[in-house]
Amino acid sequence: MIIGSMIPRENMKNTMNAIAADYGLTPVSGQTGSLERRACEENWEVLLSAFLDSQDIRQTSRDTYYWGMVQYFRWIQSSGRVMKGMTAADIMSFKSYLIKQKLSALTISSYLTAVRRFYAWTENTMLYPNIARSVRPPRGKKGFKKMHLNESEASELLTYLKAKSLRDYAIVNLILRTGLRTIEVIRADIGDIKHKRGRRILKVWGKGFDDKENFVILGDATWGPIQEYLNTRGKTRKDEPLFLTDGKGDRGARMSTRSVQYVCKEAMKSIGLDGHEYSAHSLRHTTAVLILKNGGDWQDVQRVLRHASPATSQIYTATIEEEVRLDRNPEGILDNVI
Repeated sequence: MIIGSMIPRENMKNTMNAIAADYGLTPVSGQTGSLERRACEENWEVLLSAFLDSQDIRQTSRDTYYWGMVQYFRWIQSSGRVMKGMTAADIMSFKSYLIKQKLSALTISSYLTAVRRFYAWTENTMLYPNIARSVRPPRGKKGFKKMHLNESEASELLTYLKAKSLRDYAIVNLILRTGLRTIEVIRADIGDIKHKRGRRILKVWGKGFDDKENFVILGDATWGPIQEYLNTRGKTRKDEPLFLTDGKGDRGARMSTRSVQYVCKEAMKSIGLDGHEYSAHSLRHTTAVLILKNGGDWQDVQRVLRHASPATSQIYTATIEEEVRLDRNPEGILDNVI
């Protein structure tokens, strides 16, 4: 049932009754508010389902809208607000709340887009006025767009490092195949390598050293170079850093994020990827893009890169779609036709 186009624009009560009937709720007689509270506060999933069913969008966008609206409804409940009394000022408060959560500008923008689309729908169906019309996404940080490497560039990078430095090869290979952040690389200890259900894993200590059971799987292609590097260090202890400095002044110390970034940056520069748009984080982007280009989906990307928000993972889908269009050049089909 397409709510926005099939429900007569009569009044909120009739609209809510239609939604209730379509989604298995028994309409409540009397004031609209009682049904509204039941559908939107106790069972807000009903209203969310009706909204999503009315949108002619791809599944990835649907997932993004769903996640954004879940955050919104939970925020309403936790802050003691009710749908009926929401105003434009409350939408701005929700935006401020998202910013305080230190979410990326992209994630916040996707959540606010969902809220705007939701209230455009509620206005069309005469449920609630559109109080989100004027909300704007936060400005992202000005700067460069991170680039990713294609398959041949990633292979060339690894070939170059394999001949240059076993440690650096192991580091870059690890990042490319698992999407680890530089902070996660330098925090890893030898003892963080464990086995889980028959697979070798590396426990990941990310932002804040939390106790979440984050890990990446170390397949043979990832573990091989690490094992070879560790063998060059002789006898090791579990509490030793996985990767050590090799400089004259501080040989054998835990590496810093800056040193890992330098390793990645210099390696890319050596194969011609010399520009401010290439950084260690480009390797993490490469992980996501190559997963998608080789049969994975955005949920696989979210699991591997451990994104808190699906919206962050879904941005790579747009990147892939653009690349596929450029590679296939559908306009070129007409070159031999007309």
